[in-house]
Amino acid sequence: MQAITAFDEMYGLGESYGHARPGDVMPPYRALQAWLDASPPELMSARRRQAELFFRRIGITFAVYGDPDATERLIPFDIVPRILARAEWDQLEKGLKQRVGALNAFLADIYGAQDILRAGIVPTELVLQNPGYCVHMAGRKPPGGIWVHIAGIDMVRTGADNFFVLEDNARTPSGVSYMLENREVMLKLVPELFEAVKVAPVETYPEMLLETLASVSPRGGRRGGSGGGGQPNCVLLTPGQYNSAFYEHSFLADKLGIELVEGSDLFVRDDIVYMRTTQGPERVDVIYRRIDDAFIDPLVFNPQSALGVPGLMAAYHAGNVTLANAVGTGIADDKAIYSYMPEIIKFYTGEEALLQNVPTWRCREPESLGYVLDHLPELVVKEVDGSGGYGMLVGPHAPKATIAAFAAKLKAAPEKFIAQPTLALSTCPTATDAGVSARHVDLRPFVLTGSDGVRIVPGGLTRVAMTQGSLVVNSSQGGGTKDTWIID
Repeated sequence: MQAITAFDEMYGLGESYGHARPGDVMPPYRALQAWLDASPPELMSARRRQAELFFRRIGITFAVYGDPDATERLIPFDIVPRILARAEWDQLEKGLKQRVGALNAFLADIYGAQDILRAGIVPTELVLQNPGYCVHMAGRKPPGGIWVHIAGIDMVRTGADNFFVLEDNARTPSGVSYMLENREVMLKLVPELFEAVKVAPVETYPEMLLETLASVSPRGGRRGGSGGGGQPNCVLLTPGQYNSAFYEHSFLADKLGIELVEGSDLFVRDDIVYMRTTQGPERVDVIYRRIDDAFIDPLVFNPQSALGVPGLMAAYHAGNVTLANAVGTGIADDKAIYSYMPEIIKFYTGEEALLQNVPTWRCREPESLGYVLDHLPELVVKEVDGSGGYGMLVGPHAPKATIAAFAAKLKAAPEKFIAQPTLALSTCPTATDAGVSARHVDLRPFVLTGSDGVRIVPGGLTRVAMTQGSLVVNSSQGGGTKDTWIID
């Protein structure tokens, strides 16, 4: 296993997790360092146990697909917050708005005029032959003209001023419930820290999301709710309790004050979607859907699906209901498409990308494939349609047999993979059984786009690799979460 020297967000390159002088600590972390110095190990241990108890009582769990026991798991939570200065966040926010704006423009174009394909910026076959390209949306325009209402942009840091976008999540991004619950638990556990620094709030996210959803209602309106008084009626469509993210679905519906529904709770009549209620049918204007395209309407997609709503796409195409996110946005999650994002941003905005991509080799290109095969022990290889840390090779941490197996996969189907250098992801102080030590982190900010503008809650979900030296932060692979603070 190769050692990776990482930038530490509290100490810079010269990390030191013993007692530190104020001058040794990066400015955003100085109040936290003083708190850590004043907190004996037994107090930290007690607070870690208390945090776990909070999460168990609340019921914050997730399931892992492929788990033979189908057990519900707690995502490990770290009580030491990850901190960014306001100036750092302001730069990230500008880049996030630019990127998501370009994603929306790209989706509108590839399902419309296809100018970017004719210009040769993105290969036509990569788009039109992509499994994520939804032919049923060709020539269509979603209500309000917005495709990605909720985006989760995964970011990593490698230095004081070096932030990179690792992935775009434009289909059904998850994790915001953990961001909100992490803050709520931290307010209970360490109120003295919030008194020491001014932390930007994240509690407004549900209100912001509701306003975003309501703004794209086909019937207009400023706020979501029960549908009474001419206000848009918004619902959250879930696959049900056996879905790995069901906790988040029920949590968000409760926070937004909207109905949590399954496909069987809805029906379509005369191209209008209705919800079954004890008082009779109630028209639905906006569906925040947490179901993938393939299952959303058995009359159009998978005929075996019992999760969707027959006739939903007809109502959608008639302009009588808004789906957030729009059908067909999954192609923007494709990692080969991701590799063209700097060019996509330049094409639609005329500007250079404010947030850089991680350098990426597209294995579909023979020259890139040759390089990747020659350097597999140094690289990270991902499936272009993969997620959750599955189907991924981390070369420096992989045994020779695994590397050989991946080489065979690449030769057999190179178009299914991209490769990237093994980045030295930044580390943050993290409470462990052995005390506070460095662990690698990433960040998923959430960007909301409605007819009334773009909103970004200050911060996002920080995921942390709980195993020392691990670069895999995904909860499905044993990663945890921590609160993200933006401070002035």
